[in-house]
Amino acid sequence: MPSNDVRILLQAAVPTAAVGAIAALVSGVVVGGDGAVGAAVATVLTILFMGIGLYILQRTAKSLPHLFQAMGLMLYTTQILLLFVFLATFKNTTLFHPRAFAFTLVATTLAWIGAQTRAHMKAKILYVEPDSQKGEKPAKTGHSS
Repeated sequence: MPSNDVRILLQAAVPTAAVGAIAALVSGVVVGGDGAVGAAVATVLTILFMGIGLYILQRTAKSLPHLFQAMGLMLYTTQILLLFVFLATFKNTTLFHPRAFAFTLVATTLAWIGAQTRAHMKAKILYVEPDSQKGEKPAKTGHSS
């Protein structure tokens, strides 16, 4: 990953982890150990899903730039559906508290999206490649009439 992509990943993952730690603390105090475990699982799951999604999106942008927007929409839809499937699968689990998991999942997902948006807005990414040689006209090729 180029340094810009790593910087955006870190600027999104760190606030998400902080929100998850606060949620785990609150869930642990309110619900108990099961709540803290649920919040921790939700935080790890959010960072994992969103991090993989960001990686896939960056690779798509470099190799197939014309599919970038469609890939982004499909990727976010797939992520939400996978999180919903995970939530539905572990709805009645005793491994962790499902409500603490669900609330933390929503909070960390919103934190990730907000932090990623902020990171992209602050990044100084060139969207036009500057010319390597200023002032020189390109050599004429082809037929001139």
